[in-house]
Amino acid sequence: MKNILIKDAYIVNEDMTYKGSIHIQNDRIYKIYTDEALPIGNFDEIIDAKGKYLLPGVIDDQVHFRDPGLTHKADMESESMAAVAGGTTTFMDMPNTIPQTVTEALIREKRDIASQKSVANYAFYIGANNENIDELKKIDNSLVCGVKVFMGSSTGNMLVDKKEILKRIFSELSLVVATHCEKEEVIKANIAKYTSQYGDDLPIEFHSKIRNEEACYASSSEAVELATKYGGRLHLLHLSTARELSLLSDAPLKNKKITGEVCVHHLWFNDTDYPKLGNKIKWNPSIKTENDRIALMNGVKTGKIDVIATDHAPHLWEEKQGSCLKAASGGPIVQYSLLTMLEKVREGEINIEKVVEKMSHAPATLFNIKDRGFIKEGYYADLVIVDPESKQLVDKSNILSKCKWSPLEGFIFNNKIDTTIVNGNIVYRNGVIDPTVKGMAVEFDR
Repeated sequence: MKNILIKDAYIVNEDMTYKGSIHIQNDRIYKIYTDEALPIGNFDEIIDAKGKYLLPGVIDDQVHFRDPGLTHKADMESESMAAVAGGTTTFMDMPNTIPQTVTEALIREKRDIASQKSVANYAFYIGANNENIDELKKIDNSLVCGVKVFMGSSTGNMLVDKKEILKRIFSELSLVVATHCEKEEVIKANIAKYTSQYGDDLPIEFHSKIRNEEACYASSSEAVELATKYGGRLHLLHLSTARELSLLSDAPLKNKKITGEVCVHHLWFNDTDYPKLGNKIKWNPSIKTENDRIALMNGVKTGKIDVIATDHAPHLWEEKQGSCLKAASGGPIVQYSLLTMLEKVREGEINIEKVVEKMSHAPATLFNIKDRGFIKEGYYADLVIVDPESKQLVDKSNILSKCKWSPLEGFIFNNKIDTTIVNGNIVYRNGVIDPTVKGMAVEFDR
């Protein structure tokens, strides 16, 4: 029987921060101590966490780890290593791989890949298209975290634009329907407008003009209307505008059927960063104004936004080159997501308890993940120790994503990820990954 003691940490959990110690036995949290009376006995390891924060591991509900089929730019091994180095212990991977994950058989293949390669825990979305509604209806709900629907521009055939199919998705499925919402017609009209005025070689600053507030709100409001009309369980991914907050409620998460997510890059960057960072911050949806960024942060704090995630989407650096209409959209950020939000804690924009709520507790609750996302006795020991007295530089030498670049290169964080524990196993410590550790497929309490 494996025994680990983490002692004298500042434990952050369920809107509280308190000094305590945790006894890990095998893969679970066996006992939480909030006084000086620690157990006497033999431990395989005692971790002195004095002066450090102990948080539940981050659950990232939106990543693109590119496996299978796009492994020249990322795979489950490299990106799960980046994840645990950043304090993320569980990820939910999107279906736009090659082949696209639109059947139960392909979901099972992805799970097999992850079981061999991932050092973090994992779950997968099944993708919707205009043809696979019957496959979605028969899927084993224990195999997937939700259904991903592109209600805007998408690669391949994953754009769902048939009204009857959207109706059936929202009325006939019990799973969470997670949507990418940008209105294709608005985007095409904006492209035509700006290329007619300025030519095809548009600079990056036009990205947020093309994929603008109108494109986002028109699609998000349509999704909310459908979910409301047909009683579906809707999760709006990567919200990027202040206007979209009007579609959301600040009711307790457990009472909501319509929820929202914001990504760390929409809480960190704004459109004044385009001249300096260029295509490094080209995402879909686009980075928008500082007013949008502030409103989104307020949405997190007031409870209108339920989850903070990453939409981690690596591309090779050469794929990020070119004009606004040519450079690939997306970037690697999972290694720095928690540190980014902890920097916002230092700046006074948000408190650490709220960060833990939105990055760990809420994803577990929203997706009905069993025994994860909280520091509780009997729960899996998915934990991260943060050192608030050390700094961490973002540099090519320590970027673990296969693409080896970051929009945050050169930034020095005022916290450092000290140790990450997955299912009771120390997988990351002091900059070193243990590649022998393998994560688990998460279970859903449905």
